[in-house]
Amino acid sequence: MLRIIKWLFYLAVIAFVALVAYAYVGPFFGADFKPPEREIRQEIILETG
Repeated sequence: MLRIIKWLFYLAVIAFVALVAYAYVGPFFGADFKPPEREIRQEIILETG
């Protein structure tokens, strides 16, 4: 049982390192992580009573 937990821990560490590496190296290979930029305007009416 301890062997399985140890392998799962190693797998989680490797997955985390791979995710961080993809976040840093991804833009060089065409992955774009920026959200689309657009302006949103909404009229707000404040009642003074």
